[in-house]
Amino acid sequence: MKYLTLLVLLLIINGGSYAQNHKAQIAEFRKGYMDDFLKDPHSPLKQEDLKYLRFYDADSTYRVTAKAELLTNQTPFVIPAFDGSAQQYVRYALLSFTLKDKPLQLTLYKSIALSANPAFGNYLFLPFNDDTNGKETYGGGRYIDLTTKDIKYGTIVIDFNKAYNPYCAFATGYSCPKPPDENNLDVAIFAGEKIFGKAH
Repeated sequence: MKYLTLLVLLLIINGGSYAQNHKAQIAEFRKGYMDDFLKDPHSPLKQEDLKYLRFYDADSTYRVTAKAELLTNQTPFVIPAFDGSAQQYVRYALLSFTLKDKPLQLTLYKSIALSANPAFGNYLFLPFNDDTNGKETYGGGRYIDLTTKDIKYGTIVIDFNKAYNPYCAFATGYSCPKPPDENNLDVAIFAGEKIFGKAH
């Protein structure tokens, strides 16, 4: 009985430690995210705009490990953008996971244009819509950045706390791909970036 009690206490302590560590990781990620706006000469935001960025509190339950099924012999297809332009992608992997006891799937994409650039050859694109769109989060969906190196032993970690808004959420005049219908999640993702707090 004493051993069982000790084991339960250790699990509670370790769980709390993990949550705190994850919270610190997300805080660091968001700092880098905000810094990038100031480094990009084409950024829609300036220093004084950053205070209007809003996020859900870090929540480690929105960090999931997904089964990653690599897709082969995929024909390039076009993902339209909100400004009327379009970009070519290929379906790279099918991600299957469980979130809040609900089985879900997302498709991971690889940009044809970025693949030709050695600096972004490993870049993978995960756009998605969910039930918070147009309410608490940007109506055009959100993005998560991943790389081919994130897929290990047939799995990949998806951290929805790192979901961010496309530039179109902040200003007009940008080419932002629309999440394909196959990446519409029938669930509310209360994690990541919320609606920008300033009108444009």
